[in-house]
Amino acid sequence: MDIDEKKMVDIEEEIRSLQLDSADTTEMIAEDNNGVVNAEDESAQHEELEKVDKMEEDSKEEVHNQAVEVEKKVKEKENSALDDEATFEKELPKKRHLNVVFIGHVDAGKSTTGGQILFLSGQVDDRTIQKYEKEAKDKSRESWYMAYIMDTNEEERVKGKTVEVGRAHFETEMTRFTILDAPGHKSYVPNMISGASQADVGVLVISARKGEFETGYERGGQTREHVQLAKTLGVSKLLVVVNKMDDPTVNWSKERYDEIESKMTPFLKASGYNVRKDVQFLPISGLIGTNMKTRVDKSVCSWWGGPCLFEALDATEIPQRDPKGPFRMPIIDKFKDMGTVVMGKVESGSVREGDSMVVMPNKAHVKVLAVFCDEDKVKRAGPGENVRVRLSGVEEEDILSGFVLSSISRPIPSVSEFEAQLQILELLDNAIFTAGYKAVLHIHAVVEECEIVELLQQIDPKTKKPMKRKVLFVKNGAIVVCRVQVNNLICIEKFSDFPQLGRFTLRTEGKTVAVGKVTGLNLSSA
Repeated sequence: MDIDEKKMVDIEEEIRSLQLDSADTTEMIAEDNNGVVNAEDESAQHEELEKVDKMEEDSKEEVHNQAVEVEKKVKEKENSALDDEATFEKELPKKRHLNVVFIGHVDAGKSTTGGQILFLSGQVDDRTIQKYEKEAKDKSRESWYMAYIMDTNEEERVKGKTVEVGRAHFETEMTRFTILDAPGHKSYVPNMISGASQADVGVLVISARKGEFETGYERGGQTREHVQLAKTLGVSKLLVVVNKMDDPTVNWSKERYDEIESKMTPFLKASGYNVRKDVQFLPISGLIGTNMKTRVDKSVCSWWGGPCLFEALDATEIPQRDPKGPFRMPIIDKFKDMGTVVMGKVESGSVREGDSMVVMPNKAHVKVLAVFCDEDKVKRAGPGENVRVRLSGVEEEDILSGFVLSSISRPIPSVSEFEAQLQILELLDNAIFTAGYKAVLHIHAVVEECEIVELLQQIDPKTKKPMKRKVLFVKNGAIVVCRVQVNNLICIEKFSDFPQLGRFTLRTEGKTVAVGKVTGLNLSSA
């Protein structure tokens, strides 16, 4: 092989080795898509890597957030189980609740005013009102149609007199109200007492019509008795609504309104009301709804600058109640409905589904199956609420009005004898209040015959201290400490412990003769 041939072979080998290097490089680029080919490819690759990293970070953050959320929910559940009161707060409606009793002389317009409230607050529609208007017209009682909303039974509609305590509910922006429409006629005062004993606030309805105010206010009229009973039964706040201001004999007269206010004020003071703090007067027309939901127009009544009825009710302070106290619910009614259902107002403590309770005085152990507030089923209800409670473990016929649903750990005392401080209002003619005096006792939902066993001491009305001389009998106006005996066991508390379950009235022959408070319990009489 000459030199030229050798050179050619060397050149061919060099070319072959270059081709192999080139093929290797191409293979490497094909295998690695991220192979660096040029500046643009390098930038795209860098962005892609950043995206992948960010997705990983977001995913980690999401997992962390989910873990935090789960942990939070677990803690909430634990706290909820540990702190049941927190759950209670959530279950309670945000609006406060008040029980309002409408009281006053017969024909003052209590049922009409109550009916108008329900209409104005949207609880009754126009069609129902038209039906009642026609019904009232057929009975030649055109002005009674609003009362038909509250007076539901035929006897009440025919006579135009409330007999039972009507019950209804309405709401304003701030408050849920339970209306208790008490009868005004003297024959039905026991029913009025039952209604007033459940109330926090009283609306005393007075007729401004010429002659009607005088009839109700003068001796023998129900206005006086109702005020005294309301105060005795624990109605601490009173709205005095001067009704029928649109009547032709009144015509929104300021003179008539002022006359009624000036006559009522001394009497309210004498009945124990702090007129400046606890009593408010306002004029209304219950029939046409003036000054009820909205303030009366100046063109109708130029002199009135105060609130309307809804505003006055909303501004009323709620009495203090203890949701953690021992449970107390006097039973006012009962019926059968998938168990035994009892009705009443919770005076202390709280009740919920699943609770174990005791019905006193017959000591029947019961379980709470369901609690209803207004028309709604609720998990739990606190003091001040008017409720229906479905029970198991007791038959409906074994429960009487005046029995008390009570907590097992601290049941309400049941006695047949107790000590009391009494104020004699007005005895029947020729009657002497002494040992052996008999009357009908009304205390919360209890109505029982009783006898005064012994007069212990007389209290000086001025000094409020006991008099030293021995007392054998007392007259009208006297304050006396005595022992009272009843035939059956009754559930009561000392006034100092539970005012609502320790204040009472004594009535004889349809007349309230004394009011009193329980000062001591004879537990050995149980």
